[in-house]
Amino acid sequence: MEKTDFLVIGAGAVGLAVAHSLSKRFGESSIIVVERHPSFGRETSSRNSEVIHAGLYYPQDSLKARLCVRGRDLLYDFLQTYDVPYQRLGKLVVAADREEAALLENLLAAAHRNGVSDARLVTAAEVAALEPEIAVVKPEVASAAALHSPSTGIFDSHAFMKRLETLGSERGIMYAYGCEALRIEREGAGYRVTLKDADGADLEIGAGVVVNCAGLASDKTAEAAGVDLDAADYRLHLSKGEYFKVHGLPRGLIKRLVYPVPGAVSLGVHIVLDLDGGFKLGPNAFWTDRIEYSVDPAHGDEMFAAAHRYLPRLKRESLEPDMSGIRAKLQKPGEAFRDFVIRNEADRGLPGFIDCIGIESPGLTSSLAIGEYVANLV
Repeated sequence: MEKTDFLVIGAGAVGLAVAHSLSKRFGESSIIVVERHPSFGRETSSRNSEVIHAGLYYPQDSLKARLCVRGRDLLYDFLQTYDVPYQRLGKLVVAADREEAALLENLLAAAHRNGVSDARLVTAAEVAALEPEIAVVKPEVASAAALHSPSTGIFDSHAFMKRLETLGSERGIMYAYGCEALRIEREGAGYRVTLKDADGADLEIGAGVVVNCAGLASDKTAEAAGVDLDAADYRLHLSKGEYFKVHGLPRGLIKRLVYPVPGAVSLGVHIVLDLDGGFKLGPNAFWTDRIEYSVDPAHGDEMFAAAHRYLPRLKRESLEPDMSGIRAKLQKPGEAFRDFVIRNEADRGLPGFIDCIGIESPGLTSSLAIGEYVANLV
């Protein structure tokens, strides 16, 4: 039986970042990362807006707030150090009417409580100077028309994950792709983990510490270790989001990310910029019980209606189905907020088994900070 000091289950951005942080903190220890897919980042980590969030939206002192702000700074430093493509281009959260404009004050207060000190409210005239194509509430209706977040950005998430994998390999981390965790059993001071490899054969790994970063399967992985999902309230709910590519408008027409005032389930249909200057719209958000990535062309109507409010130059025929992604949410339908779960399950009789569950947005931005947090738990 193969043995390791640390076993990380899942090689999305969070799993890779956790392994990276463990290798820096415990340099002489052995680390194995197992992933059920043929390579890293095949699920949520590669099916998203690739936005570096500033930390505007989340309740004060929540893990989402703290780890987003810390993760943003760590991420910008990492991208700069390792020459991973990114742009710190900023973002506008725009109000279309009086009611939305009133919510901007609350959003600004939340941002400042979370340590996003550069966020500020801007007028309709300032929006026009920054983004002439964007329509906002009239100045006679509301003095503030948008919230400007200069520290929001975009980056190449695949290149980021590849760099984490490469750095890990250089430090001796082993990556086992095509391996799915089936059973996790307490044995002595550690765990015996049974995996199914790419050929369908069972193999076993003995691990001192197991970190569950299994993303869409993280609740089932916790259950495989003996966690009662309903008692812990760890059962995941899947929310699907689709994106539509925009054609027929000049590249560079929009220079910043543009978001509506956020809703309860998602941040709303926003303008998603690519590093090469192209853009798409998305995501919508709806609950699903299946993991599949088709895009319904009929949803272009709602996408157009949502974006046309602030981008009047947009035409319905400019939208073409692009991609979709799925978020693993602890939040149930109708529930307002659920935080990340990142905890050592010692009080459930599983010392050294660390769960990372419900790591949805801003999980990608927070990934390096989550790695730090897990290393501190260890």
